[in-house]
Amino acid sequence: MVPLLVVLGVLGVSASGPLIAGTLASTSVTALAIAFWRNAIASVVMAAPVAVRSPQQFRRLGRREYAWSAVAGTALAFHFVCFILSLTLTSVAASTALVCLQSGWIAVFSLIRGRKLPTPVVVGLGMSFAGVIAITGLDLGTSPGALQGDLLAVAGGILAALYTMAGGKARETMGTATYTALCYAVCAVLVAAMALASGQRLTGFEPAGWAGILAITVAAQLVGHTAFNHLVATLSPLVVSMFILLEIPGAAILAAVFLHEMLPVGIYAGLGLILAGLAVVVIGQRRARPARGIELPTEPELGAD
Repeated sequence: MVPLLVVLGVLGVSASGPLIAGTLASTSVTALAIAFWRNAIASVVMAAPVAVRSPQQFRRLGRREYAWSAVAGTALAFHFVCFILSLTLTSVAASTALVCLQSGWIAVFSLIRGRKLPTPVVVGLGMSFAGVIAITGLDLGTSPGALQGDLLAVAGGILAALYTMAGGKARETMGTATYTALCYAVCAVLVAAMALASGQRLTGFEPAGWAGILAITVAAQLVGHTAFNHLVATLSPLVVSMFILLEIPGAAILAAVFLHEMLPVGIYAGLGLILAGLAVVVIGQRRARPARGIELPTEPELGAD
């Protein structure tokens, strides 16, 4: 059962970028519509079992829970906007790798707050950001649009880190289903407001567009992240975190096969540096003792891409 969940989880999250890019390129679906519907649907799916079996969980929520969930939902909304827009400007492989830097950014935020990081984490950060420089440098020579997409993906990774840290605070006193339902709902409302302000429609798409939205929601939000949530209960957070990193090569492979996305060798070298660096960061963070002052979530925060 565990190997099947690993395969489903990796395939689900890896399919997110290629499915979004393909849907945006071949249908009239807007970027904000994808962000809205995947979060609105996921919020209902997560909230329904709690509302039926244990509705008192929502009634017990206090100001603190609502506040941290709102912060997390806000960061998640802007994360999705940056990530999805980046997929219209740069390659799926580059966008996915850059947005997956959230573990690295969490370590950076710890460093900014004056906390000492273990040497392996610092080395891993250096490797990851060297990969970022390699990718953005090559894209700068390709087109300004590709560089803009890279920068949006980097911003998406920073926002994913903020979402993770705020979610960690919220989940100190909230169940996973209650938190995700509330967080996704806040995200969906904010994205709907952005769509209204920018004039992007959320409905009225052709059947192929709705099929794309449904595929993105099921593959990434429901199958992929649900599989990883189950794995967290049976495997160590370190092992699950390492499996999640397989999204980087997975997205690149799927984009190459289904979108015929072929990139310069230097881009793949940058992807490899980011993947290796993040692996070192994850291992270094998990091995660090609490006494060394590193505040990190006790388990992976899922559902950010």
